[in-house]
Amino acid sequence: MKLISWNVNGLRACVTKGFSDIFNLLDADFFCLQETKLQGGQIDMVFPGYDSYWNYAEKKGYSGTVIFSRHKPLSVAYGINIEEHDKEGRVITLEFDKFYLVTVYTPNSQDELKRIDYRMRWEQDFLEYINSLDSKKPVIICGDLNVAHQEIDLKNPKTNRNNPGFSDQEREKFSKLLASGYVDTFRYLYPTLEGAYSWWSYRFKSREKNTGWRIDYFVVSMRLAEKIKDAEIHSDIMGSDHCPVSLTLSI
Repeated sequence: MKLISWNVNGLRACVTKGFSDIFNLLDADFFCLQETKLQGGQIDMVFPGYDSYWNYAEKKGYSGTVIFSRHKPLSVAYGINIEEHDKEGRVITLEFDKFYLVTVYTPNSQDELKRIDYRMRWEQDFLEYINSLDSKKPVIICGDLNVAHQEIDLKNPKTNRNNPGFSDQEREKFSKLLASGYVDTFRYLYPTLEGAYSWWSYRFKSREKNTGWRIDYFVVSMRLAEKIKDAEIHSDIMGSDHCPVSLTLSI
């Protein structure tokens, strides 16, 4: 079973940069997108053999997620059942016989950590939501989690210390997530691999120089760890300031 996650930074813009060809090339069972920046009816996107599930933000041109699935879910849920969080279209959950699939676009704590208090509430509430699912069956979480967990996960850790996405608070919350019984699939397979990034600033030729951050993840329940077959970062695929990441599981 192959899964793709990609922050497309505006799906309509990504469509003009070859999104459909990339979708077909990657040929996944599940294709999860974040930051679609869409409202209902703004795009007509159908792929043969896939059903799609969309979650839109109330604010136009902001946030938003979608999952394209080759497999019919038992149930679909949008958000995490907390009104404060569920206005921004950040979470979709598909339930299957053997697992839950959750795609998430974690809120950015913004310049000077202006939104860090909200981010901390989000982190706590999201973890409680995930744990409630995990108590029933294993969970696959994917998306832009807006944090580089360790120094190895970004090019310049020293100069970015306590910047958004590399604050002590955000990193501690990611550590807490993993300690609650989950696995960062990429680091599970490649614990010491350097230079593996999924996001690059559009400034300073950052992508050309590979001055990036790894902030896009597949995280799975610990009991799925033995089923991890491959985890990839497709840094050669353009179309966004993020690149797709993938996970292959023997489920």
